[in-house]
Amino acid sequence: MFPPKRILFPVDFSDRCTDAARMVETFAGHFQADLTILHVIQPLTYNDLPVDTDGLVDEQLKSYLAGEFKHFDVARVLMRGDPGQQIVEYAHSGKFDLIMLPTHGYGTFRRFIIGSVTAKVLHDADCAVWTGIHMEAVPRLEDIAFRRVACAVDLDDAPGCRALRWANQIAAEFGAALTIVHAIPAAKESANVFAFDEMNQELVRIAREKIESMQAALGAPADISIVADEVPHAVHEAARAAQADLLVIGRSSERGMIGRLRTNAYSIIRQSPCPVISV
Repeated sequence: MFPPKRILFPVDFSDRCTDAARMVETFAGHFQADLTILHVIQPLTYNDLPVDTDGLVDEQLKSYLAGEFKHFDVARVLMRGDPGQQIVEYAHSGKFDLIMLPTHGYGTFRRFIIGSVTAKVLHDADCAVWTGIHMEAVPRLEDIAFRRVACAVDLDDAPGCRALRWANQIAAEFGAALTIVHAIPAAKESANVFAFDEMNQELVRIAREKIESMQAALGAPADISIVADEVPHAVHEAARAAQADLLVIGRSSERGMIGRLRTNAYSIIRQSPCPVISV
């Protein structure tokens, strides 16, 4: 639901969560949202010593980011169990509008890894999920700004595209320019074949007409970038070219074995040059 009035911030006390807190503070402050910080204690494994650490963790949770959120009335919740499952279930039962958590890839290959907890939340959460790869690059709180928003659209979602609706509303809230991105992988495959040039032009024309129809339905003024490439790379390049501060993508609303996460969502999030909200 937009605007997000209930924000859930799962934490593990890592530096990445501490850095992400500046983004959480920005969203919670701008939207005057209720904020809940959640920490989940994982069950003991076979090799763990049976030490009761709940009291120590509870004290750590009470003091964590106390200075950063001193102007907010923050609820702090401690749970025990599988972190991904507990986050999803708590977000659902609490009717949260947005979950904000960084991915947890580390080292040289951090852009190619999504932590298992983040992956679980992306797959199963009903609400929007904010994720960020480059938490070490989060600006100081006073320097955070959303001047340009990119939105990757799937034409199968037309005309009621949730991702475009969110992107348009966020752009309006922050006075940001909006760029709509659509990838046509089939056009890349035949881009160098003269005989297919007319067909590619037709694919682009049809895509542009559908996007313009979506814009008209939602009242979403934006630049349109249609890229003949595989979806993750096309979205990355378009967001980078637009110098986007935020990327909005869609997730499937269908249940079942495929969950809520589209085929390309993992790759888009891994490769994105900026934080991503998936809806």
